[in-house]
This record gives sequence, C-alpha cells and structure tokens, in this order.
Amino acid sequence: MSVASGRPRQARTAARQGEGAPASVVQRFGLWLGGLGRSGGAATDVLPVRVGVPEYPRKEATPAIRPDFDQALVWVIVALLAFGLVMVYSASIALPDNPKFARYAHTHFLTRHLLSLSLAFVAALLAFQVPVATWEKWAPWIFVASLVLLMIVLIPQVGKGVNGARRWISLGFMSFQPSELAKFAVVLYAADYMVRKMEVKERFFRAVLPMGAAVAVVGLLLLAEPDMGAFMVIAVIAMGILFLGGVNARMFFVIAAILIVAFGLMIMMSEWRRERIFAYLDPWSEKHALGKGYQLSHSLIALGRGEIWGVGLGGSVEKLHWLPEAHTDFLLAVIGEEFGLIGVLTVISLFLWLTRRLMHIGRQAIALDRVFAGLVAQGVGIWVGFQAFINMGVNLGALPTKGLTLPFMSYGGSAILINLVAIAVVLRIDVENRQMMRGGRA
Repeated sequence: MSVASGRPRQARTAARQGEGAPASVVQRFGLWLGGLGRSGGAATDVLPVRVGVPEYPRKEATPAIRPDFDQALVWVIVALLAFGLVMVYSASIALPDNPKFARYAHTHFLTRHLLSLSLAFVAALLAFQVPVATWEKWAPWIFVASLVLLMIVLIPQVGKGVNGARRWISLGFMSFQPSELAKFAVVLYAADYMVRKMEVKERFFRAVLPMGAAVAVVGLLLLAEPDMGAFMVIAVIAMGILFLGGVNARMFFVIAAILIVAFGLMIMMSEWRRERIFAYLDPWSEKHALGKGYQLSHSLIALGRGEIWGVGLGGSVEKLHWLPEAHTDFLLAVIGEEFGLIGVLTVISLFLWLTRRLMHIGRQAIALDRVFAGLVAQGVGIWVGFQAFINMGVNLGALPTKGLTLPFMSYGGSAILINLVAIAVVLRIDVENRQMMRGGRA
C-alpha cells in the first residue's frame, strides 16, 4: 500500500476513535482549514471558535441600479420646460391690461400652459410605452391622419382663424394645431419610406419623387392656411431624412435648389411676404417701423435693454404691450431683456446640446442596424434644431419674421404636446438601444 493511499485510512481511524468525545480546538481548526481547501466551500460556515454573539445571515451584494434611459436628456428637457413656464408667465402677466384680453385673469396663460404641460406629460408617458416597431407600422396612417386634419382645419365652420390665418381646431379646453402633428407625421413617414426604398435610394424617380410629392401635398395644405413657416420646417425634415438615409448627394442638392426656387417664387408672388423681407432689411425706416418691421424693431430694443445681465425677472418693459406675441414667437426677446446675453446664450447652449444628443442617439440606433429608429431620432433632432434656429434668428434680427415658436418654451398647447411625444419616442429608441447593447432584444 502506498503512502498516499494510507493517509485517508489513518484519518478515518482517528475520526472513529474520536467519536463521542468533544473535538479539541486544534482538531476543529484543522477541519475548518480542510474545508476551505475543498471545492464547493461546504465547510466554510464551520468556524474554529464559537463566540458568544448573535449570528446574522449573509446577504448577497445588490448590484447598483443603472437608469435605463438618458437622464441628461430628460433633465435638459425639464430645464427648458421649467424655464419656459416661468417666462410665459412673465411675458403674459400684463396682457389682461390690454382691452383685447380684458376678460382674462393675469394667470390665464400660466394656467393654460400648465394644463398643456400636464396633458403633454401624460401623452408622452403613453407614447414611451409604445415599441418603436409599432410606430413603424403606424407611420403611414399617422401621416394620412395629419393630411385629413390639415384639410379639416380649412373648413370655415371648423377651423379657428387668428390674425388672418386658419390654423387651429377648437377642442373646448384647448386649440389643436394640425401642422404640429404634420411635423411629427413627416418624421415617421419619411423614416419608414427610406427603410422601404433603401434598395432604390439612388434612383430619383423611384426614391425621391414620391416623397417629394407627399411633401408637396402637405405644403399646399399648409400654404392654404397660410403657414409657410411650418412648411419650411417640414421640407427641411424630409430633406434631412432623405440625405441621412443615403440619397445621392447630387439628388439632395437638386431637391435643395428646387425648394429654394419654390420658396423664392412664393415670396415674390405674395405682396405681404415681400413686405416682410423689405422690413427685415430695414426695420427702422419710417415706412416699416410701425408696420411690418414693428415686431422686429421692438424685439431688438428688448435685447438691447438686456445688455449682459438683463434687467431682472419681471422687469421687461417691451412685454407691456409694446412687443406683440411676447409669450409665443418672441419669448426669446423677453428672455434677452430680463436675463441679458447670459440668458440667451444659456438657451442657445441647451438647444445645441439637445440637438447633438438627439443626433447621437440616432447614429447609435443605425449602428445597431435599426435604421427606422435612427432616422426618426435624427429627424426629431433636425426638427427641434431647425425650428429653434429659425425662432432665434427671427428674435435676433438675423432672419425675416416668421411665425414659429421656440420648442418646449413658447406658449402653445399643440406644440408642447407633440414636442414631448416626439421626445418620448426618442427616449424609447434610446432604451431599446441600451437593451440591444446589453445583449437583449429591442
């Protein structure tokens, strides 16, 4: 018998001799150390010495909970909404002093804006629950629904006219603007269209022309309201998604040239649009200062009064019936007057970061071979970035006056509602991206 085979027999014999007798501290310590060496750790709970203190059960370490969504994106949106709420109240608090709004309370626009935010928040939560694949199935039908609403708003008994434009449908508790839904619908439809036409994207007549025809139909309905600003945003969204979807660069520049010529002709053929251009070029002239250049000139006065640090929250003079639409299209001018250059730069920085982040989420989705989701996220980025750029340019006098609100900030229930739904869809895209990167399924 070998030495190796003899050792276990000796151990068993010693164990039998020790049965019935209390184990010494040395023996128990040896057994405990032997248990540590065996696989499975069966004896790891046998301690060499029992101390007279209570024993507590072991607990497994709880892994840190990581958020499944983009927290920074959410907080930037919350910051824009909160700042917008404060500024809408500041810009509209004096409106009831005007005979036109005499029947309204001083908190009327604040209350309505809070109601819009509440409805938008509920709608965004519901939209977030919908998988991106479902949005892809719904895209054509949402586009058709937006076309139907754009036609309904033109009916005199249904559409609500304000300042010569018929753009709203009254729902009692709020007025709905179909052109806002049309922007979201074009984002979804253009992304879905590019996915379906990916194999023929290099052919103009099979890939580009049908999408161009769809945008033209939307444009004709919007120009009938009229709402040229919304048409410009929708055209840029469609162009951007076509380009990001891989359409040939030559075709892209052809489309851009056609759109520039079309908008130029629209301006030339409309006397009041021509007047806006002339007023933009010289808003201080005697002819335009009290006419088409009135809003622009008072917007520039407000920004000039604000200087670097502003006159303080609530201290704006231009909002006191000098600057029209201060709580909607010209909210940035009031921000500039009350918070100065610092406030304007802060808003610009937030929108720059937001646009960049939306584009990044889109690129991430495309890298994961989720083309529809990626194009939707980038389309929302183009929409928010371009509309904010136009609004800021108008307020700063860099662009001709155009009736486009500042996303997430200006007063307007329809815009807030659709903007938050679009952001909820992008957050859903980001969540599904994170699931796929962890090895799961979207």
